[in-house]
Amino acid sequence: MFKTIKAFILIFCFGAFLQSVNADGNLKFTDYNESKTSSVVFRSSLEMSLARRGLKSADFCDENDAVSRRVLKDYGAIFLADDKNLLLPPVCIFASEVSVTDFQKQMRIARARIGDAEIELQSEAMNALLAARREAITAGLNITPRDGAEAARRDYSDTLRLWNSRFFPALEHWRRLGKLTRSDAERLSSLSTQAQIEAVLELEERGVFFSKDFSKSILYSVAAPGASQHLSLLAFDANEYEHEKVRRILARHGWFRTVKNDSPHFTFLGVREKDLPARGLRKLESFGGEFWIPNMQ
Repeated sequence: MFKTIKAFILIFCFGAFLQSVNADGNLKFTDYNESKTSSVVFRSSLEMSLARRGLKSADFCDENDAVSRRVLKDYGAIFLADDKNLLLPPVCIFASEVSVTDFQKQMRIARARIGDAEIELQSEAMNALLAARREAITAGLNITPRDGAEAARRDYSDTLRLWNSRFFPALEHWRRLGKLTRSDAERLSSLSTQAQIEAVLELEERGVFFSKDFSKSILYSVAAPGASQHLSLLAFDANEYEHEKVRRILARHGWFRTVKNDSPHFTFLGVREKDLPARGLRKLESFGGEFWIPNMQ
């Protein structure tokens, strides 16, 4: 009897784990525990950060816009990074290549070669990453860039290219299945970038998803053009993201996962983990590890 019960428990737990992973290998968040740490609401902390930088929330992000609201919800942790030592974005979504280039020109940028890839990050972020990598190597581990140089710095055209790499295959997929007509696909392809993003999010509300495996939002697969954390040179995609010890080492050096369902993606916040709840972030835990996301109510 005891063996039967034990076997049932093991099967149930394993089944729950399988259900937590989608076809891309990314985690789904359903019944996992949230951090119970005392915290503040994301928007309050964001307002204070913007005020310190001399910015107004209305100029920073139009929260009447559905795309902007999603960017804050899904990628907003970066806006609460250490604003004393890092250059943070002046807007939640960059509108063009020119605006991204002007922003990146203001940064103190460091370059480093890791393996075959040369990556670029803001200097503080790079120093912390290299320190974390040294600690990992000492422990018999490693921290290396996923997909080469693209693991770190990106420009606006990179975000547009990655968006298109999901957008056009999804159009064809749903057209073949009859969820979209040829006329729908042509109309969506001809839209401006902003209008295209809005249209995709509306379709996804009806279950027509544009991620790589067509099972979830495109924003869990790639950022909207102009919205990627990589544009701020404060994001790094690591090959070793599944290793808990590597994640702990990165966290000690100010690097945290902040975009749920993007498991390899780490964001340099430059603060101690214990201080994150007071900055407006909350912790999500799953079988695949932890994510610090905006505490939005």
